[in-house]
Amino acid sequence: SRLRRLSRMLSSCCSDNSLALIDVKGFDPRDICVMVKDGKVTVSAEHKEEHNTCTSKTRNYKKFTKEFCLPPGVCENEVTYSV
Repeated sequence: SRLRRLSRMLSSCCSDNSLALIDVKGFDPRDICVMVKDGKVTVSAEHKEEHNTCTSKTRNYKKFTKEFCLPPGVCENEVTYSV
């Protein structure tokens, strides 16, 4: 997998109020799931692909999970994300 973290903001006091930027290159937005629970944000993505020809079968499988804690004072209900 060639996923890499672009950058992580250390606090939510930045001008755009971002907690994290995560590169999910290679995943379709429909493959990505963001959950906020118990003071943690979990970003996961899973993609399965299968190609068949008359002589071969190729399967690709990619999975990504990243979890981080919300900073103190950030309410779970106020967390938003965009893909």
